[in-house]
Amino acid sequence: MRAMVLGQARKKLSLDEVPLPKAGPGEVLLRVRACAICRTDLHIVDGELEHPKLPLIPGHQIVGEAEDGRRLGVPWLGWTCGECRYCTSGRENLCDFARFTGYDVDGGYAEWTVADERYCFSIPDGFDDLQAAPLLCSGLIGYRSLRLAGDGERLGLYGFGASAHIIAQVALHQGRRVFAFTREGDDEAQAFARELGAEWAGAGAPPEELDAAIIFAPVGELVPAALAAVAKGGSVVCAGIHMSDIPSFPYELLWGERVLRSVANLTRRDGVEFLELAPRVPVRTRVETFPLEQANEALDKLRRGDVRGSLVLVP
Repeated sequence: MRAMVLGQARKKLSLDEVPLPKAGPGEVLLRVRACAICRTDLHIVDGELEHPKLPLIPGHQIVGEAEDGRRLGVPWLGWTCGECRYCTSGRENLCDFARFTGYDVDGGYAEWTVADERYCFSIPDGFDDLQAAPLLCSGLIGYRSLRLAGDGERLGLYGFGASAHIIAQVALHQGRRVFAFTREGDDEAQAFARELGAEWAGAGAPPEELDAAIIFAPVGELVPAALAAVAKGGSVVCAGIHMSDIPSFPYELLWGERVLRSVANLTRRDGVEFLELAPRVPVRTRVETFPLEQANEALDKLRRGDVRGSLVLVP
């Protein structure tokens, strides 16, 4: 089969012919129908997430078709031990022995893949392959971040990309007010946010205090900015798996019972809940497609920040 393979960090992926994977006990063989690109893929390729399996087929937002015709979604969380204190307390996302799709095991930048069937999700009716693929990480991590941000009405989203454009729709469905933060002068992203229902989009300080903020952009400098924007008792959630260093900031920004926390991975419960909710919103993902062999070009586009919505590879 054809696959885009990472042989070494900080190098381009190569289009290779590799053996068709074989499903082991409890696994399912899937023909890949779509695989959305995630910023985590970029962190792996660029060497910011160390020690991936090499050579590696990246990709963890996979919509695949099983031999019996079922459409299954393969997310980032690919396996957990089920026995550690995290797994047995409903926190399998923190399992010390977890394996992650497109990092520890080969992923979906290929024509076929295998996955542990226990960690796959059924794709909801009403979502075609391209629309469904971004839900499997951008949507899932966004949903977990939104849930952990609390129930505040005024929600700030820092970095209006793949996750934010999905979660803005969920937040508005829940009756929240959305404030979108973009890079200075990014008029296109600001217009996109307003089109989706954000009542304010811009850079710098928002027009009023926020109750909560989610930081999707991997920029540590946004942490003190978000803390300064939330009201007392508010929460700031860092949604990414990697972020540049957070600069020092005065305790005053955290004082007033503000909460700063990270989100790590996802649980299967997050996936079930979100994929039941998404059709009710209904979430509509904006996608731009690339053929499999143009994965490097798609990653370059994401690296430049030249994306409105999600990028999806199609074998």
